[in-house]
Amino acid sequence: MNHSASGRRALLAAPLALAAPALPTPALAQAPWPNRPVRMIVPWPAGGAADLVGRLYAQALAQRTGQPFVVENRGGATGTIGEQAMIQAPNDGYTIMNQATPISVTPALFAGQRHSPEREFIPVFQTMAVPQLVLVRRNSPARNVPELIEIMRRANGNFAAGSSGIGSQQHLVLELFLRDAGVRANHIPYRGGAPALTDLVAGQIELFFGNVNSAVAQVRDGQVKALAHTGARPRINALPDLPALSETLPGFATVEWNGIFLRAGTPAPVVERLSVLLNEIVVDPAFQETLRASDLTAEPNTPGQFAAFFRAESTKWQGFVRDANIRLE
Repeated sequence: MNHSASGRRALLAAPLALAAPALPTPALAQAPWPNRPVRMIVPWPAGGAADLVGRLYAQALAQRTGQPFVVENRGGATGTIGEQAMIQAPNDGYTIMNQATPISVTPALFAGQRHSPEREFIPVFQTMAVPQLVLVRRNSPARNVPELIEIMRRANGNFAAGSSGIGSQQHLVLELFLRDAGVRANHIPYRGGAPALTDLVAGQIELFFGNVNSAVAQVRDGQVKALAHTGARPRINALPDLPALSETLPGFATVEWNGIFLRAGTPAPVVERLSVLLNEIVVDPAFQETLRASDLTAEPNTPGQFAAFFRAESTKWQGFVRDANIRLE
């Protein structure tokens, strides 16, 4: 929901002054923000990671501002239906969007996509990041990634690997793994990560790259085996003994991420105010504990940092999609 591991490290490691930037007093006096309810578009169905994260931030924003932040799920077409709804909203800051990784990919996936996310939206804040787990069925003979690669090499393509849909983050990570490992698989796209994980538990498929937050319970219960994680750091909190995939495939690092976007042309004081609020929220210990309970991570970041990260993500994944000839018409 990475490839630009260094970009992400720079994003998350860069220091951030949490004090609000000096804003022109007349601008705030003329248009205090927010002084009425704010709509948060989540371009994904209810119950998924983007919905969960969006609601956590919406609740926290409402508590800090005294105004309702109402989540509106507008799923479909790999997030582009929600993006279109965002484009049609006024650029006054009263419609915000919590979007996920595919926003950086869809311009290359959809031949007919007319809007450019980089032109239409202002990246304000990265709301979360979560690596994937290299998951195999519980009775798989593979005990580690090198053994998995050897098994797949011998299978010569007769190896069922699921994803949460063509063009999804899990599909792209799978394709990147196949390329870097020099192996082939029979890709089986599902309508979401939950049914793919269910079939992995049942032994109907042999490999799935599942987000840590959605698959860690099955790993801990022994329903599936995790061989590695795709994070940029050597270890992850959820499974501290699990090695990084980069230990086998150097430089391999991916995360699913979410971020808050505003419409292009939104007044700068609104962008700055929203950024300050989100950074205050993310450093709150209680909020951090809520994220950790779902095995998600988030750290302070500025609009400039998130914009640089978003550009790097878009460049990397769109180039990969074109090179791999992955298309959605």
